Amino acid sequence: MNPATAAASVDPAEVEKFSSMAAEWWNPNGKFGVLHKFNPVRLAYIREHVTAHFARDPHQRRPFDGLNLLDIGCGGGLLCEPMARLGATVTGIDPAEKNIKTAMVHAGEQSLDIRYRATTAEQLAADGEKFDVILNMEVIEHVADPAAFTATCASMLNPDGIMFVATLNRTLKSFGLAIIGAEYVLGWLPRGTHQWEKFIKPEELTTWLADGGLAVTDTSGVAYNPLNGEWRKVRDLDVNYMLAATHQQ
Repeated sequence: MNPATAAASVDPAEVEKFSSMAAEWWNPNGKFGVLHKFNPVRLAYIREHVTAHFARDPHQRRPFDGLNLLDIGCGGGLLCEPMARLGATVTGIDPAEKNIKTAMVHAGEQSLDIRYRATTAEQLAADGEKFDVILNMEVIEHVADPAAFTATCASMLNPDGIMFVATLNRTLKSFGLAIIGAEYVLGWLPRGTHQWEKFIKPEELTTWLADGGLAVTDTSGVAYNPLNGEWRKVRDLDVNYMLAATHQQ
């Protein structure tokens, strides 16, 4: 596969945007503070479905032992590190070298063995790599061709594996809350972090996953509770949502 094809999903403007914020990744009060608050609900969702899918005890200290996990668009490693602590063999990839360097330094400080690479999903797929668990969290709305990107990610999932996707729905409600509210009113994210027209409707994502041979097994909305400052799972998919998918039987 030639480099042009391998990097088909990469949007250079998006890579530059997040590269410029690389040093902020591990500051809970910085530009990625909202992800730090978002992480507990993401981690609980992943843990719940991975342990159920692979028939693991969710109460074990390392229920992911023996599982090969890929985090696509890993940024500074906010998901990679807890996945490694749960026992997974973790690969984190991001096209922004600054993000990877930040992630490597922080993992080293925590004495965590995580394989970080500044590369793309397309290149990893071209190399023939396969994984038991693939995390595709808050990434797909930043790529150039989300349908092709989804197919590439699906191609790297082992036959008995499970993939997670988290993104934003393209609705008027998401424009009001995720763009106007989060970026302009509350200042949770730098202005311009998201482009509403690149948000993904659940039915679009379900179709792309099916085209890649995957079937959605669970979908959950995620909403912010201003009373306790925490994110929680909800039935409403109008703004943030997460889903799990496995190979069609």
